[in-house]
Amino acid sequence: MSTDLPQSKEAAVKLADSDFSNDRRKHDMNSALLDYWHKIKAGELGALPAILGLIALVALFTALKPETFLSKGNIANLATQALPITILAMGLVFVLLLGEIDLAAGVSSGVCATVMAKLMADSGQPWYVAVLSAIAIGVVIGTVIGWLVAFLRIPSFVVTLAFFLGLQGITLWLIGEGGTVPVRDDFVVALSNKNMPIWLGWALAIACVIAYTATLLLRWRRQHVRNLHSKPLGFVIAQCAVVGLALLLSTYVLSLDRAPSPLITLGGIPWGVLLVGALLVICTFVLGRTGYGRHIYAVGGNAEAARRAGINVTRIRISVFMIASALAAISGIVAASRLNSVATDAGGGNTLLYAVGAAVIGGTSLFGGRGKARDAVLGGLVIALIANGLGLLGTKAYLSYLITGVVLLFAASIDALARRRRSSTGR
Repeated sequence: MSTDLPQSKEAAVKLADSDFSNDRRKHDMNSALLDYWHKIKAGELGALPAILGLIALVALFTALKPETFLSKGNIANLATQALPITILAMGLVFVLLLGEIDLAAGVSSGVCATVMAKLMADSGQPWYVAVLSAIAIGVVIGTVIGWLVAFLRIPSFVVTLAFFLGLQGITLWLIGEGGTVPVRDDFVVALSNKNMPIWLGWALAIACVIAYTATLLLRWRRQHVRNLHSKPLGFVIAQCAVVGLALLLSTYVLSLDRAPSPLITLGGIPWGVLLVGALLVICTFVLGRTGYGRHIYAVGGNAEAARRAGINVTRIRISVFMIASALAAISGIVAASRLNSVATDAGGGNTLLYAVGAAVIGGTSLFGGRGKARDAVLGGLVIALIANGLGLLGTKAYLSYLITGVVLLFAASIDALARRRRSSTGR
């Protein structure tokens, strides 16, 4: 009896654990939606406002301009139109995660694009030398800004405002007032104006769907085996299906012939979309799967607590400005590719405002600690949709500014209210 009792207890414990685990898994599907609703009520909105905004804008402009808005040519134009703002916003996400701001990101892109164009047009340098030099200039600009913010403790608003003014002067000095520098290199021009072969677009789309599905399912299995909290399998499969369907549908539409004349064929995914996709994967991996990314979130959430935990806060601050300026350089290169030239106002005007707006609309918090690389893509699409749709409607310029400003203010208000709600619920 004495030897059987422990075995009986052990068996009972295992049975209870098994029942608890099975009961937890059984109720996961029933409680997942309720848990998600509680998160929304607590201010954990994520990308939901941006997704709802995209759906609403597509429905609105389709109803107002059904013959042109969803045409094959306009969808491809939308994808190209969103490229520079999306890349610039992706860099700003890193800065905003720390609760900082980079007002010079837009004009930094203009300076870097000018350097690239001058090297190719005046010095005859190959495209790879010019492009790498432009990105290196961006990294240098970000390093200086980060050093001033991190070491001298000058507020990022003041530092980047000074660079916003000064870098415009450098662009004027390099190009000359009223001048432009042509961009004729085939590789650079192809980024925004050429399309990849249709077979390659389908191959990449299918590979992305398989990789995305495999990643989510392997993560779910790893959490399930270790008895960790995980989403219900049905939800994971549904998420894979929705993302995969959206990717394949986009590939199908962009692969259709959209040439205005039957004498030529024009189809395929623009090369710039592939560039944005690659940057999205890299930035998502850095923020979500590396210690460096976790340190960024830690510093953005509470810099003093992160410092006491042994995180080099100064290094993190400098590095995010370096990343933002490097991506600003790439954004400037893509913008120059789209226009086939660089002008003195490159990166100026509303470029920065649209990029910040894209990051915030996508779900990145202005107060730091919350945001993902995907926010830049979703927000960039919203900004591009507004500009494209209003252009098709023939809206006057002042109305376009007013409407875009209202959308940005609405997004910032949602962010502020969500933050207040998270604070009140202790999240």
